[in-house]
Amino acid sequence: MYKQIDPPLPPKEILPTMYDLPSEEKEDSGLPDQYHIWQADLLEKTFFPPNYPRNQILIARDLNIYYNLKHPTWYKRPDWFAVLGVDRLYEQRESRLSYVIWQEGVAPFIAIELLSPSTEKEDLGEVTPKANQPPTKWEVYEKILRIPYYVVFNGNSNKLRLFELVRNNYREVILFSAKFWLPEIELGLGLWLGEYQDLNRLWLRWYDTAGNWISTPVEKERQLAEQERQRAERLAAQLRAMGVEPEE
Repeated sequence: MYKQIDPPLPPKEILPTMYDLPSEEKEDSGLPDQYHIWQADLLEKTFFPPNYPRNQILIARDLNIYYNLKHPTWYKRPDWFAVLGVDRLYEQRESRLSYVIWQEGVAPFIAIELLSPSTEKEDLGEVTPKANQPPTKWEVYEKILRIPYYVVFNGNSNKLRLFELVRNNYREVILFSAKFWLPEIELGLGLWLGEYQDLNRLWLRWYDTAGNWISTPVEKERQLAEQERQRAERLAAQLRAMGVEPEE
């Protein structure tokens, strides 16, 4: 398919890139609904591994991952995934159209699927691929990409399941609470009951070493504003104690 010349070019220069591969297909099932979009957004806005610079973390949602050079049009599209140690921008200059493993050279560290009725069986590895068909999502994550952590969350039942790659196979982690610590990134993932996008429910969210839920940028702004308000009130009280009425 890909002709070489003499002297040969580096493989990366002749293999298909994200520009050569489709970024979406109309037949795709499990396309995101409003909840999926909000949940993926919250995961992204609270994912801050302290041991990786922000520009060396790729966070993506519903982005095609092309994984097999022998079948370059085969892909999987996780609801959310993160790759560590790659530039956030493609070749440090633009956003990605897709994630092409043979060009990037680094597999995702974690993939998260938000169960949909149309994709649930495949997400949980309960289907067998037909002959001459692409492997299942489970097979790709476990056997081909070897993603260290695979998380499946059912937003209807609020059931969280987490699988860790152990000796080439996924092993389900028994969760004694709704939290799980990932030492490689010094972050934990758990279920948080709270309001996001005006919707109060259980959400997947990241937490830090102290067990505190990591704040979104909007929450940080509110916290800073509240701290400033409290500081101003303390200062006003001190002035009044000295007989000085503070200016409004």
